[in-house]
Amino acid sequence: MTLMAANTADPLAALKRANEIRLARAQLKRQLGSGTLLAATVILDCPEEARTWAVLQLLASQPQWGNSKSTRLLRRVGIGERMPLGQLTPRQRRVLATALQPRGSQDHGLLDCGGATT
Repeated sequence: MTLMAANTADPLAALKRANEIRLARAQLKRQLGSGTLLAATVILDCPEEARTWAVLQLLASQPQWGNSKSTRLLRRVGIGERMPLGQLTPRQRRVLATALQPRGSQDHGLLDCGGATT
């Protein structure tokens, strides 16, 4: 109850924070759309403004990705479409980031296997 009381105590602060998150998320979407930021990077780093972002929305923000393609990928790796990015386990993050890699490409350090690379 104290958490709820703290949230309702200053509604202007909550609105300000929500607006900051929306603006930061819009910036992430622009970067994803332009290709200057990879979805795998957002998934692995999980910036604060992306913690409540649904994984489906993140994936659909990529160029040439939509809801259908994103849904197929999420079903293949066993992650719910509405799952917030901040609730993914480290294993789910690695699996999803690896699944986003183009076929035949190196993993570029997305999986920490503890082995030496050749």
